[in-house]
Amino acid sequence: MSNNIPTHVGIIIDGNRRWAKARNLPSLEGHRQGFENVKTISRHAFERGVKILSIYAFSTENWKRSQEEVAYLMDLFRLMFSQEIDRFVKEGIKLKISGSRDKVAPDILSLIDKGQEKTKNCTKAVLNICFNYGGHQEIVEAVKEIIKNNVSADDITEDLINSYLYTAGLPNPDLIIRTSGEQRLSGFLTWQSVYSEFYFVKKHWPEFSPEELDLALVEFSRRQRRFGGN
Repeated sequence: MSNNIPTHVGIIIDGNRRWAKARNLPSLEGHRQGFENVKTISRHAFERGVKILSIYAFSTENWKRSQEEVAYLMDLFRLMFSQEIDRFVKEGIKLKISGSRDKVAPDILSLIDKGQEKTKNCTKAVLNICFNYGGHQEIVEAVKEIIKNNVSADDITEDLINSYLYTAGLPNPDLIIRTSGEQRLSGFLTWQSVYSEFYFVKKHWPEFSPEELDLALVEFSRRQRRFGGN
């Protein structure tokens, strides 16, 4: 494994339902397996030296799915934002939630706030869950807040805009991985991904293994990042 490990990795976890369908399983089982794999892959990423892992777990468009599916996903988030917190503290993982609070049930918002508060002093790594997240909405909300705060046009810089985003305080992702064969961002970290490296894999998220992550990290280490230079 190369020493050139990306500081910040983002993953678009796609293909839970397709994984389940291919095995004649209910789509909800695909989401359950996907939830378990978030724990597996995040632990492996941090062991490899990744400092920040951003997971695209639920987009603002996902509310359009069936009521049963959305309810099941919300229950999975309740589990993550409650039962996993003590493990995060033990392992030094800071929980950050990036996304809108709109439409989210009050009990989930309370769990989010408690989880972030309880892990705020953890320093080994950051697990950034992009929950109720949309890249365009993030920018729109940032602009609204900037206007609300009467910021002068002359004072608007990239750094200032960064400070108003959901991801404020985090560096931009070095590497973005998407599973399940699709080759698009689908609104994931729209502002932050301008110089990210992309890695697409055909395997569905529940079958994306630690070995697959290692392959992505090796591929990243081979790339030359010039950031617009020669």
